[in-house]
Amino acid sequence: MEPRKLIATYARVSTARQEEEQTIQAQILLFKEEAEKKNYHIVKEYTDDGWTGDTIVRPGLDQLRTDARCGIFEAVLIYDPDRLARRYSYQELILDEIKEAGVEVIFITVSAPKNSEDKILYGVRGLFAEYERAKITERFRIGKLRKIKEGHILTTEALYGYTYIKKQEKVHGYYEIHPEESKVVQMIFSWVGDEGLTLRKIVRRLQDMAIRPRKSKRGVWSTSTLSTMLRHRGYIGEAHYGKSYAVVPEKPLKVEKYKKMKKSSRKVHAESEWYIIPIPPIIDNTLFDRVQERLRLNFQCLCKRNKKNDYLLANKIWCTCGRKRSGEGPQQGKYLYYRCNDRVHSFPLPPTCTEKGIDARIADERVWDKVKTLMSSPDLMKEQINRLQSTVKNKSSFSQTDIEALEKESAKLKLQEERYNAAYGAGLFTLEKLKEYLIPIRERVSAIDAQIAKIRAGQQENKLSVLPSEEAIISFAEQSKATLNNLDFTAKREVIINVIEKIIGSQDGGIEVYGHIPIGSIESNVEFIPNYRHGQDTIRHQIQFHFKVKIPPKNYIIKKAA
Repeated sequence: MEPRKLIATYARVSTARQEEEQTIQAQILLFKEEAEKKNYHIVKEYTDDGWTGDTIVRPGLDQLRTDARCGIFEAVLIYDPDRLARRYSYQELILDEIKEAGVEVIFITVSAPKNSEDKILYGVRGLFAEYERAKITERFRIGKLRKIKEGHILTTEALYGYTYIKKQEKVHGYYEIHPEESKVVQMIFSWVGDEGLTLRKIVRRLQDMAIRPRKSKRGVWSTSTLSTMLRHRGYIGEAHYGKSYAVVPEKPLKVEKYKKMKKSSRKVHAESEWYIIPIPPIIDNTLFDRVQERLRLNFQCLCKRNKKNDYLLANKIWCTCGRKRSGEGPQQGKYLYYRCNDRVHSFPLPPTCTEKGIDARIADERVWDKVKTLMSSPDLMKEQINRLQSTVKNKSSFSQTDIEALEKESAKLKLQEERYNAAYGAGLFTLEKLKEYLIPIRERVSAIDAQIAKIRAGQQENKLSVLPSEEAIISFAEQSKATLNNLDFTAKREVIINVIEKIIGSQDGGIEVYGHIPIGSIESNVEFIPNYRHGQDTIRHQIQFHFKVKIPPKNYIIKKAA
């Protein structure tokens, strides 16, 4: 009897709708039928749920490409080439990489190219498929525009105050005024246009009246939702389409390796390019214009009231509850405090954090003095080096022992998993029984792998860089003495940004400061270049530090916002 070929499978679906319809399960079922027919043994399954084929940076595909080089399987079974990627060039890249690793690629719908002729025909097929997808996309776009120009509404959810009636036979979707929500919309516009209420006052009033928004995890209105509503011309009967378009963010807030949606940001078209769709109005134009004027006046008043103050530790100081602290200057900046942002996130509900504010002027002065003293003293910098050396030495030996024990346990569990797979392949028990055996094993292996990764991350974090020489420390300290005493706020702020990583402020008035000092030219550390402030040399010597500063507790009174 011939030995069974060890194979892996790869399945991908591109939308949440396909996930709900269990398309990925259908692919897996086909893989099992094909494996039984061809006498294959499936050793591992790779899936990418809800991932578009326009990108090849996908977690399941990346793991498949990595494991292909490890010799775990002899072939990989895929339903169709477009499951690998939508673009022909991407398909060729992945196929060449997998084949170079000595792994055969098997498709269910088509046969993989075996010679130059097959490869040309396969390429032509891929190019035609890519061209057809482009045509379909363009047809959808033109079809949408045609419907919009005919006055049809294309949306998945109606504006607040309206009900969206879906397409029925020859009648396309349209808006109907929601009787209850429309009254709320009229009240909100009237409160701003006639009574001059601010957005936060409206939030409180809606909360007091127990009027909940359509969608909210906390069940409260947000000022951003109200701001969007009050500026939307749909409430005067002018709905629009094509206001914005999706783009790849230039400066994303989160830098992630895997992103299901590349174009996660939006840009606004010129107003002349919008398509206006008439819908039933809820308010009249005069009230809408009064609201726009009131919003403009409120914004001007807010700008005058929110005087910009100098906060040296801004964006670096955190509360013990885990939220950031931000600067607040009551009585037009007479008093400055770093207060926990929990009160902002909880509004209009009561705050959950009870931590008090920290006097910003005292905190700025004492932290700066401490940083300046540390950077100007060779002895203090050497103390921090000795502290770090002893800490890392104690942690590293203990962590290495843990890793070895965990890796042995993981290897035993994986061997046990292979035995169960082999027993199932021999027909000793059913698939349901195999799942019953494997689920706890895989959960344990996953937990062990996460624990190993955590320990290694800690080792990497605590790994000492090349320590600076004594001459470099002394030279740096002398430059610091000559430079740090005569800096303006902007230069001090730049030093704080580059040196301090995190500050944690506690209720008793004390704060803990964590950071590192890059030993180099002090002038390069205070040069004010915001766009490139993190662009220091990666091999520059660094001294990590940690110190505590006592801030005397101070009772303060902040007027409750109206």
